Amino acid sequence: MPASNPNAWDATSLRRAISAAGVALWSWNVATDAFAMDERGFELWAVSQSDDVKFEDLSARIHPADRDRVRAAFTATRAVVGSYEIDFRIIIGEEVRWISARGIGDDSALHESLAYGIFLDVTGRKQAEEGHELLAGEMSHRVKNLLSIASGLTQISSRSTTTAKEMAVELTGRLAALGRAHDLVRPLPGHQGRAALLGDLISILLSPYEDMGAFSGRIRVAVPRMGVGEVAATTLALIIHELATNSLKYGALSAETGTLDVSGCLDDEDVKVVWIERGGPAAEAPDGAGGYGSRLIVRSITGQLGGSIDYDWSADGVVVTLKMKSSKLAA
Repeated sequence: MPASNPNAWDATSLRRAISAAGVALWSWNVATDAFAMDERGFELWAVSQSDDVKFEDLSARIHPADRDRVRAAFTATRAVVGSYEIDFRIIIGEEVRWISARGIGDDSALHESLAYGIFLDVTGRKQAEEGHELLAGEMSHRVKNLLSIASGLTQISSRSTTTAKEMAVELTGRLAALGRAHDLVRPLPGHQGRAALLGDLISILLSPYEDMGAFSGRIRVAVPRMGVGEVAATTLALIIHELATNSLKYGALSAETGTLDVSGCLDDEDVKVVWIERGGPAAEAPDGAGGYGSRLIVRSITGQLGGSIDYDWSADGVVVTLKMKSSKLAA
């Protein structure tokens, strides 16, 4: 009798390998629509273990935006020759998970009307991909904004100087201040840096846009004396930077006599900051949801500072009201 092979795979070893890979096994009876899964599959879909699970039972947990696509894909697999893969989202409570379903198509691959495959949780990979896409879009948006800012700062400097030398000195100073402000928008590796005072943070960010000539002092900042944590500072700096850029392109800071008032107060557990522009062009609400910058502000203040943003568009100038959780702002 031949000696057993110590490297041979038995059922227990195979189950351990599958478990280590985070793979869930499934089979689908294409005739009866019955769905069978292993224990990990039921855990992944957060459904009670049962021998009477239908494809429609699982469909109820698929994200509404993906449901028809997934149903059509599973139905079409019988005509697919070879392997297939489809990624989709499922909703478990308030959590959204990304699932990759993989299997072999073609009726010839069926065994007793059963199709086989695996489910794999790919949430981490999908979140990383979405993060990279957001970062690429954000960087492209910032580069375009910087070109607009440089043009606007040049115009401001030309109004308050009389010679080319004076303009060069002043413009260089503004660009240096813009560089210091931009550092606040860029998160440092390893959470370097320390918390800043709210008023100091806003003043530094707005200093490149101040008028140095006869109309100096057109930007006024009066907010509560409170600290801003290093994590929240980056988010808040991004929001202020975006509002200032829009004002320089379309609002009060684009006009020689335009003014900007930034005031704030504490309201229970919230910090309210009001951005008031006057003396510039009439403010007009953007069409639809606005551009990338507007969506960036909303995502930042709601997702990272636990707050909200409200716009009041009028002929006198825009008024922007920011509300943020004080606990988030101090983080």
